[in-house]
Amino acid sequence: MGSSMSYFDFSQVDWGAMWGATWETVWVTLVSVLFSAIFGYLIGLVLFETKDSSNPTFKAINWVVGLLVNIFRSLPYIILLVLLIPFTNFVFRTITGPIAALPSLIFSASPFFARIVEMSFREIDQGVLEAAESMGASRWIIIFKVLLPESLPALVSGLTVTAISLVGYTAMAGAIGAGGLGALAYNSGFQQYNGTVLLVASVLIVLFVFIIQWTGDLIVKKIDKRVV
Repeated sequence: MGSSMSYFDFSQVDWGAMWGATWETVWVTLVSVLFSAIFGYLIGLVLFETKDSSNPTFKAINWVVGLLVNIFRSLPYIILLVLLIPFTNFVFRTITGPIAALPSLIFSASPFFARIVEMSFREIDQGVLEAAESMGASRWIIIFKVLLPESLPALVSGLTVTAISLVGYTAMAGAIGAGGLGALAYNSGFQQYNGTVLLVASVLIVLFVFIIQWTGDLIVKKIDKRVV
């Protein structure tokens, strides 16, 4: 890359392509966050509900689910992206473009969020759970009327962290053909020595992260009963 590359020659930016890449990053992130929240919540709930069970079946389920969560959390994203290429091709009939990034993003973020869900449930005052049980509440009522409301601020904070991680992953996936700002920064910025595209794409990614963090903090502030 030449040392004379300018970062401020904005006439070299294709703003239509920049807007298209930004939109790709936004919707891929939002879809990934949605599915990661759903799968992560369910996985975390299974881990919490089976953790201390004396039932051999539940103990086996906890061990298997915990093992899969640890494996997928241990894999670097770029490795997971490559490993899932056959699955992605089977599901979407393509291994390029924004849609092709979805499986790897969801498989990567769901286990991460599942551990956050499990930890959030464990931080709930046991006295609250015991009181609900003593009043005859069923397990489903405890899940929806106690676990979820009591842990909601922690879950939103965890989902905010997960979403910010996904923004970074979308940029990484874009660099190897999954579209979005990462692809634009790498193909039109780095490979074509266009420093302005690199700069603008980076600024947009940072702004997107700031918006996610601000939105998450605002929601937590609204729902956290401990905040005065």
